[in-house]
Amino acid sequence: MTQVVHVVLVEWAEGRDGAAEEAEGLVDQHLRGIPGVLSVDRGPSVSTEGLESGFDWALVIRFESADAVAAYLPHPDHVVVGRYLGDNSARVVVFDVAS
Repeated sequence: MTQVVHVVLVEWAEGRDGAAEEAEGLVDQHLRGIPGVLSVDRGPSVSTEGLESGFDWALVIRFESADAVAAYLPHPDHVVVGRYLGDNSARVVVFDVAS
């Protein structure tokens, strides 16, 4: 079965100091236990290339399958995190890759 890597890039809205730390707490509390989630990484870029194009923070989740992603999207714990990210960001990009 093909795994899926779910990448979320966030540019925090102006004046949202501390949003990243709160988001990381929500991610740790809500996303790690969702069925089908194999791993979760989150945080600011540590790249030395400087090619973030204004994005401040990333969330990367590896799922066991596309079906696991489909079940994750409406999951109440995902909704909590997604709502927080949407309410506190200027811009969000989501990109899924089969691996």
